[in-house]
Amino acid sequence: MQRVRSTDLAIFLAIANHRSFRKAAVELGVTPSALSHALRTIEERLDVRLVNRTTRGVALTEAGERLFDRIRPAFLDIDAALDDLDTFRGQPYGKLRINAARAAAKLVLLPIVSRFLKAYPSVEVEIVIDDALVDMVSSGFDAGIRFGESLAADMIAVPIGPRHRFAVVGTPGYFEGRTKPVAPHDLSNHACVRYRFAGGAFYRWEFERGGIEVEIEVLGPLTLGDQDIILDAVLQGNGLGYLFEDQVRAAVAGGQLVRVLEDWCPFYPGFFLYYPSRRQLPTALRAFIDFVKADRERAQL
Repeated sequence: MQRVRSTDLAIFLAIANHRSFRKAAVELGVTPSALSHALRTIEERLDVRLVNRTTRGVALTEAGERLFDRIRPAFLDIDAALDDLDTFRGQPYGKLRINAARAAAKLVLLPIVSRFLKAYPSVEVEIVIDDALVDMVSSGFDAGIRFGESLAADMIAVPIGPRHRFAVVGTPGYFEGRTKPVAPHDLSNHACVRYRFAGGAFYRWEFERGGIEVEIEVLGPLTLGDQDIILDAVLQGNGLGYLFEDQVRAAVAGGQLVRVLEDWCPFYPGFFLYYPSRRQLPTALRAFIDFVKADRERAQL
């Protein structure tokens, strides 16, 4: 077996992390064909196949999975050691990759990141919008933003941003000739614009009043997978929508939308910044966590 260099292992690690030559090539700044050729060279040196190429992407062989599991912790330790040098620069430095659902990115994350970048100009932040739950570590993310109930048990979670509340809204024209709902079960008599998760399940509208919790599986002729588009659909008179209060505040104040069931819509703790437990956090992530905590404390004063 010929000698394998650390740069070879870094190439394999990028492919294994992304399970994609294209995404790994973007990370490493090379072309997918060059990366594929480099992997073949590595496999020839090791005299073992590490990756199976399929029409849908790449999959690790048993040998590839074993190598990935063994070298990944070592590379994380190396990254952490290099991040520790940031303390000698006087301020955080490096890149931060955050995965977030679209609503979380728009309502909470982007405003905080904008303030964070002004405070720490040496940090670069990439926000990847994905409403599906992903394996954050294997996908190469430093942190993610989700509702608390969506978090895996092995993640550390920090509240980010304010509490949130949902609102049931429709246009004045939609309500012409219709009786407005006064209780959640009245929604069975209305057309509702439904939200389907990336995994395929429909979102059940959640209500609570006086300790009574109700989940309603609404019906309607239109189903969408993006809350901003749901808002557009509701504004066009397609039915009732269940949206974040902050999304519809201006439209309700301007008379474009009418809110119903407000006394059935409770506040929720909101979103959480979550990240895997590590012995040493990257300096940029540690600074962002501290910034998020301080930002929330200021908001509560």
